[in-house]
Amino acid sequence: MPDPHDTPPGTGARAPRAAIIIPHFNDVTRLTKCLAALAPQLPAGGVVEVVVVDNGSRERLDPARDVRPDVRFLTEPRRGAAAARNTGVGATTAPNLFFIDADCVPGPDWLRTALALCGSDGIIGGRVDLFDETPPPRSGAEAFETVFAFPQKTYITRKNFSVTANLLTTRVVFDDTGPFDGTMVEDSDWCQRAVARGWPIAYHPELAVAHPTRNDWAALRRKWRRTTAENYFAGGTGAAARVRWGFRALAVLASAPVHVPRVLRHPALAKGERISCVIVLLKLRVLRAYWMLRQALLGERPLNS
Repeated sequence: MPDPHDTPPGTGARAPRAAIIIPHFNDVTRLTKCLAALAPQLPAGGVVEVVVVDNGSRERLDPARDVRPDVRFLTEPRRGAAAARNTGVGATTAPNLFFIDADCVPGPDWLRTALALCGSDGIIGGRVDLFDETPPPRSGAEAFETVFAFPQKTYITRKNFSVTANLLTTRVVFDDTGPFDGTMVEDSDWCQRAVARGWPIAYHPELAVAHPTRNDWAALRRKWRRTTAENYFAGGTGAAARVRWGFRALAVLASAPVHVPRVLRHPALAKGERISCVIVLLKLRVLRAYWMLRQALLGERPLNS
């Protein structure tokens, strides 16, 4: 059933060239910052449509709505950003699809760069910079994210995917690949399906957004609990797949000491932050290995079921 507050599409004189799709759930402060950074970049005349797809937030969306009256707000009751993104694609008509997350701040020339890059069918991933929302020193979680979060160039050039926090594609590619799957790691699953169908993927660092670091252990734990579950289902749940998953759990555990030197050499961290980061690294790898071994032995239900 449509939300009574959903905003109808604008009636620009020209057909939209691109649609910017932003999934959202209970993060109005960051969504407002995202839209405020995007608002001055939007051209007149409806050439670019912006759609926020809310997953039924309890927070009032008024501050975000007030930033730009022509932004459309839709509601998707199904849980998860994948469902929200799929709804956004279905509610728009533009040939180019730009994905950004509600907690990201687009760079001042993000939209201009995106429009300049979108001349052909394929996938483009941009740079994701990290910033802290709290004053220094960094917490262990913030330090960990500073070192390890969003290695976009590696994702794109070695693993054939871009995070959806900063991803451009076209409706042709999306229609050919199919929708995002919320039971998987949706960005890697979707991009790798598209690449398998022959669509090119490229990294463009000039296309930049900024993403806040998760500032405490609880937030970091939630992120990795979700990611671990999604990766478990991506690899299959049969007996052979679960055996492989169990061995992968042991590899995750063994990898922790290997990454300690990277933390200790990181130029952005102060000495105390490096120590905090090492503690979080070791703690998180042990916890992930435990989750994975438990999945291998007992299985798991999809988080969005």
